Amino acid sequence: MQTAKVNIKRIRKTAKLPTYGTELSAGADLYAALEEDVVIKPGETKFIPTGLSIEFPEGLGGFIFARSGLSCKQGLAPANKVGIVDADYRGEVSVALYNQSKEIRIVQDGDRVAQIVFMPFVKGLFKEVTEFDKEETERGVGGFGHTGKK
Repeated sequence: MQTAKVNIKRIRKTAKLPTYGTELSAGADLYAALEEDVVIKPGETKFIPTGLSIEFPEGLGGFIFARSGLSCKQGLAPANKVGIVDADYRGEVSVALYNQSKEIRIVQDGDRVAQIVFMPFVKGLFKEVTEFDKEETERGVGGFGHTGKK
């Protein structure tokens, strides 16, 4: 297992540092840092602050995913499916929680609202071409379920 030093600054009084549920957890839980409860109606999205600013080591980004229990049991999941915190971002990390359930949900200070995974990323160097090195492939131009059809 690899580790990396990640500097975190608390910018809200009630902010909690991320925590890992177990020794081998890939994602660290992010907590709501709220002055008052947030009500999220069905079909609504609210931005939930974590009260944290994060300084990533060069080459790592923060990827914010749903917590499985929160999303599957309560219907609250990141609106953008996977949030990306760029390595050079120094503002407060927030989670855009979408209520996909049919009931009102309430988020309170200290609630676990998402998980963050630190992953390396590759920067693409784009080069415009008129032809690809390998134009013909087994898949070709088929997409959106094409490979499952016979």
